[in-house]
Amino acid sequence: MRRGLAAAVASVALLGACAIGPDYERPGTPETASYYPEPSASPESIADLPWWSLFQDPVLVSLVEEAIRENDDLRIATARVEQARAIAGVTRSPLFPQVGYDAAAARGRSSVFTTPILGASQTQNFFLGALNATWELDIWGRIRRATESAVEQLLATEAFRRAVLLSVVTDVATAYLQLRELDLELAITRRSIVAFQETLTLFERRFERGIASKLEVTRAQAALYDATAREPQIERDIVAVENVLAVLLARPPGPIPRGATLLEQRYPPEVPEGLPSQLLERRPDILQAEHELAAANALIGAALADFFPRLGLTALYGKESTELGDIVSAGAGIWSIGATLSGPLFRGGQVWYTYQLRKEQLAEQIARYELAVLDGFRDVSNALTARDQLARAQAEQAKAVFALDESVRLARVRYDGGLSSYFEVLDAQQQLFPAELRLAQLELGRQVAIVALYRALGGGWSLPDEEWQPAAGAAPAAPTPAPPPTP
Repeated sequence: MRRGLAAAVASVALLGACAIGPDYERPGTPETASYYPEPSASPESIADLPWWSLFQDPVLVSLVEEAIRENDDLRIATARVEQARAIAGVTRSPLFPQVGYDAAAARGRSSVFTTPILGASQTQNFFLGALNATWELDIWGRIRRATESAVEQLLATEAFRRAVLLSVVTDVATAYLQLRELDLELAITRRSIVAFQETLTLFERRFERGIASKLEVTRAQAALYDATAREPQIERDIVAVENVLAVLLARPPGPIPRGATLLEQRYPPEVPEGLPSQLLERRPDILQAEHELAAANALIGAALADFFPRLGLTALYGKESTELGDIVSAGAGIWSIGATLSGPLFRGGQVWYTYQLRKEQLAEQIARYELAVLDGFRDVSNALTARDQLARAQAEQAKAVFALDESVRLARVRYDGGLSSYFEVLDAQQQLFPAELRLAQLELGRQVAIVALYRALGGGWSLPDEEWQPAAGAAPAAPTPAPPPTP
């Protein structure tokens, strides 16, 4: 597909030659030396990596491969590319002579141009066979500008397909990471349920012996029931995310295989963002907006050409006879060669308003292109901020979880030594449970931020279509599908 697009780009340059109307020039865009909030130290970018080098979980790699093969949104986008290719071919066809044929058969009394006229004295047969040709000489470049616009729309549609492809890859990765985070939350919740159940059992025994109060029992019950109420919610969320993945994979709803846990996911040690100027060449949505802008610019020339007359050549050659067999032998030969000239005189402002429409459409596309560039810078800035700040938050939360886990251990030691009540243990457990859930969510946010940065930078931009699937041996084989982990 890349070769066909290269040929289309070359044809755009040729078609634009000697045609009236403005030639396309990229509009000025906001200039920045680095991404906010941090400067870029290297022209290298995480976007240069193939996606299977970014994601190193073999199960995730296999799921992305399947999505690239089967995803319905991607199939729709591919079909649109082929539609745009056909439209470009249809638009280009008037550049060449149009050759056709005419055939007629009639019976009647006399005829004019093979059409019988009733009432004549003699009944006859009339047969005609002829070839005709017409050719509009594209002096002002109307057809060439229209073709240029169609080719740019083709390139815009291809950029849209690449955007869908990148979206499918990153959406699968994001949903898979969400699934593994929910699996981790489920394991934490089930482990907490076991701990709270042990505490409740202990308090109930102490209460039966008259050692503990009813308050201790009810506090332990509340902690247990709060944890058990969370378990079905997490299981519901797991099914919902599995169904999201199933749609991305064009599967009916069902279980999704798991590989590495959330905490076992690995990424390249460095994830540089590259230079801001490279974003204009890498982001598929920016490329799409620019090709749509070039298409609108070409239509200005096509609209201008409508103010001028159209010059065409016509030719006709064939035979006419009263006997069908004579058409190929002794029929009378007919031929003609001519030229036509046509142009607008009064059309109620149609030509003028069409030209004005094209100019306003161009103004709209300029604004859309500038907005796409600004959106790109915003997405990269947000992803960089999320990557850095969530990493800091995750590190601090990990310290908090470690401290709370230690507090649970110390509370048990104090209780076993008779230095405190089991309330200290319960209180420590109740603080540890949400802290562990928060840590899991921050770890998910940190990893999703890396995926979001890859997408914001136009990851995989240099991969030809045939290389979006990893070569044999590029990624480890996927293990046998496994159910969600249990504590």
